[in-house]
Amino acid sequence: MPDEEIQTLDRPAGRDTPSWPATGAAGAAAARTPAATPQATAQPTWLGPVLIVAIVLAALNLRPAITSLGALFEETRTGLGMSGTVAGLITSVPALCFAVFGVTAPRLSRRFGPAAVVCAGMAAVATGLLMRPFATGAAGFLAASALSLAGIALTNVLLPVIVKRYFPDKVGTMTGLYSMSLAAGTSLAAAATVPLTGALGGSWRAGLLIWAALALLAVLPWLPVARASRRADRAGATAGPVGSGAGPRVVRSRTAWALACYFGLQATGAYITMGWLPQIFRDAGVSASTAGVLLAVTMVMGVPLAFVIPGLAARMKNQGAIAVTLGVFGLTGYLGLYFAPAAGAWAWALLLGISNCAFPLVITLIGLRTKSPAGVVKLSAFAQSTGYLISIPGPLLIGALYQHSGGWDLPLALMAALLVPQIVLGVLAGRDRTIEDECGMGD
Repeated sequence: MPDEEIQTLDRPAGRDTPSWPATGAAGAAAARTPAATPQATAQPTWLGPVLIVAIVLAALNLRPAITSLGALFEETRTGLGMSGTVAGLITSVPALCFAVFGVTAPRLSRRFGPAAVVCAGMAAVATGLLMRPFATGAAGFLAASALSLAGIALTNVLLPVIVKRYFPDKVGTMTGLYSMSLAAGTSLAAAATVPLTGALGGSWRAGLLIWAALALLAVLPWLPVARASRRADRAGATAGPVGSGAGPRVVRSRTAWALACYFGLQATGAYITMGWLPQIFRDAGVSASTAGVLLAVTMVMGVPLAFVIPGLAARMKNQGAIAVTLGVFGLTGYLGLYFAPAAGAWAWALLLGISNCAFPLVITLIGLRTKSPAGVVKLSAFAQSTGYLISIPGPLLIGALYQHSGGWDLPLALMAALLVPQIVLGVLAGRDRTIEDECGMGD
């Protein structure tokens, strides 16, 4: 049975099915083709279920290092005697680390394999979270945070690679599961850190330390997965491009640039929302406690939608309509904040929460716009690193405009204006094409 006749569950009909190792149903389908038999037999039966658990636990740990600190930032700043400049630097470090360390992911993946790098990334997250509560100064705290963020950056880039490599017939479903887990981890750390800190005696150090336990738990399933992956690599069971470094030059692809810029603008909107939305509501007369709940509502919206959107996107030939819909929700939310911030506060929080689900969409597009394992590694690294660099100035610019104008009219107008190019870029990135075709690599 020719490879091109094998249809995947979540990929639109007519697309080529990638020919790298698969588990479960994908492995069974591949086993029926002579060329794929060595790949399928090289995978142990336990790998699929363990890998699903590993992906969920890794995704749960991609944001608590950031949102737990945000919940205790004032206490941490006071406890370490941070200056305003150092405090501002720490708030800018996540996006910078994601951009800088994310670039190294393709090279490390080629050298050690993506599963081994993700395992090391989770170990780095756990080590940094274990170290930073014991820091006695701002420099040590910043170094420990950077270690955790480096691990997160590598995992950010390589989880889409893991999904497409091992679950090529379930890209939408698995991306949805991992995106939903990421959103759940983000919300959990934001909501639970302060109550847990109080229950542990009120020390900010204890409140930050508890999240190291979740990161340590995530390392455990990746250890056997990394061993199995390395064993398969040595046996020659994995596809050549991952190990050889072959792949498209993504900088030549217009779709890659559209995807990177779309990623950057959606990340800008997400960081602005997380950083400034409570202040917008408080300045409109909403109480501090209610403003915090409204932010939680915005963030929680990402949990169910992060599962739904990737599956929907993977079943569509062109995903531009989803990008337009999410952008319109965001525009409506910002217009609502401009004209009636307090009166419609709950509606605007819901709308912005839906709009921020552009993240699971862009992660899904990374898998759909590539044909090869090497392509998805390079596109993921390029889109995320470039995107996070683009997102760095956004929150700082909004803060400067707020301080300069003394109100939210000008910042809100800018937030709404940024959604216009985001929608256009989403339409371009959502077109039914691959970066390999654009780079002249064909099949």
